[in-house]
Order: sequence, then structure tokens, then C-alpha cells
Amino acid sequence: MIRRFRRSGCGPGTLPETHTLAELSTALTALRNPQPWTPGTAQDIAVRVGPFIERAHTRPGDDHGPDMIAVALVPPYAGVRRRALGYTKHDWLRCETTSILGFWQPGYTMLTHAAANLPLPDDVGMEPAHYALYIEARKRDDSLDGSTLLRLGPYTQKRHAEQDYDRITAALDGRETTLLPGHRVSVRFGPLDVSDHQQFADPHEADAVLHLDAAMHSRRTANATKEI
Repeated sequence: MIRRFRRSGCGPGTLPETHTLAELSTALTALRNPQPWTPGTAQDIAVRVGPFIERAHTRPGDDHGPDMIAVALVPPYAGVRRRALGYTKHDWLRCETTSILGFWQPGYTMLTHAAANLPLPDDVGMEPAHYALYIEARKRDDSLDGSTLLRLGPYTQKRHAEQDYDRITAALDGRETTLLPGHRVSVRFGPLDVSDHQQFADPHEADAVLHLDAAMHSRRTANATKEI
């Protein structure tokens, strides 16, 4: 017979209304035996969000020093009502490594907001991560050789980066292969590498398209100087 227990006040998180002894044992085992997190790995991690434990993806960027990474909170299992429980409204976040318990284990599932049928709070205790735009010139001979013409960042809100991405894409429309002979110019959206922050132009100091025009002028001037 499977024994089921009512919600208890013990443990680091609010538990589901009922849970089996096996589920409780698995959760306690995971808490007592965390799998140490290793920076630079792609495996999901477990992070503290208030009294709960949530599953999170990691990504490069926001890595200025060992104390901060970027994460996205994700549902702990398939079938979660992602929108209703708030898993779709949070973009990438800056996460202090002190909030990381270790690599994600199935035993943490019952300690999540989803398992308690509660939405993620609006404030999960982490600031928005930084985003960036990269304008690149790649050779058209399929060699993939090329360079980055311009880095724009930081963007603290994804929607602002996306707006500038759309504006730059529109400015490049029809000119991708004519701006630089033998190259295709394109824009790429991605995380901001905080360690290289000095190489980024502040997108709030001038219009993004003006930044693009300035970068192209600088590149053409440099090429003309080399030819003399």
C-alpha cells in the first residue's frame, strides 16, 4: 500500500498537498546529496527561489567573475501549465552562484512551485540578464571567415534588444552583400559577455542604425587605408 502524507511544514519548500513516502524520500535524498555544479557545463541546475527550488538552464554571458551566471527558469517536468504558472514570463536572469544547490535531480521536483500548483512570483530575486547585438561580416565564399563589426550592449530588457534587432535588420535589407565587397553583413542576437564589456557600444547613447553606419564607415576607412 502506498502511504500518502499531507503537506508538512518541514523542508526548504512548500510541498504538494499530498505526496508519497517514496517521493518524500527522494526529495530528502537529493537535498542531502547535492551534485556539485561545475561552471561551463550544459546540464540543468537547481536554484533557490525563495523557499522553493527551481530547475534552470544556464548560458554563457554575465560571467564577469565567478559569482554570477545567466539562467532561465524552466518547468521541472512535462505537462506543466507553463504560462499559468509563470514559467514563460521570465526571460534570462542574472543568478548568483550562491543560489545554486547543484545539478538538477528529479528529487527536487516536488519542491518546486509547479509541484505545489503555485505560480512563480513576479520577483524571483534575480535581476534581468544582459543581452547584446552582434553585427558581423562573413565572407561569401563559404569559408565562414569574417569578423564582428559592431557589438551593442548591454540591453537589460529583451524587448529593447529585439526592437533594435528589427531596426538593424530593416536597415540591412537589400544591402547585406553590398556594404562590404565579398562579405555578407548580418546581425545576431545573443547574450552579453560581461568580460568583454569594453568592446560594446552603449545602445542608449545613440540610435542603433547610427551605430551601424559609424561602424561601416570605420571599416571602409580602414580598408581604404590598407590599400594605399
